Amino acid sequence: MCIFCKIVNREIPNNTVAENENFLAFHDLYPKAPIHVLIIPKKHVDCFQEVSPQTMAEMTTFMQEVATKLGIDKTGYRLVTNNGEDGEQEVKHLHFHMLGGGKLVWDHSHEDPHKNI
Repeated sequence: MCIFCKIVNREIPNNTVAENENFLAFHDLYPKAPIHVLIIPKKHVDCFQEVSPQTMAEMTTFMQEVATKLGIDKTGYRLVTNNGEDGEQEVKHLHFHMLGGGKLVWDHSHEDPHKNI
């Protein structure tokens, strides 16, 4: 059983932001922004590539509700999901990082420095 399934089953405590019968949002233990929340489906899905369109539609509504609850729905936020090994997915349970609470920096280190020359 993965760590997120253990959180869903209440075997591991978390700092819950929002919850309904299908989804859970909780604060990341190692925040990368003033607000950093993880949003997961309660039913185990390995990754974004395997999630159903219906689950994503429902999850989208839940994520919008979380942003409103956190007060970042108007100021803006970033949603990130890592998919698979090359995408650096560390936990094999679909999850989105919601980052906000201030201006977010974007790392342009992979861009071609000669692109506009």
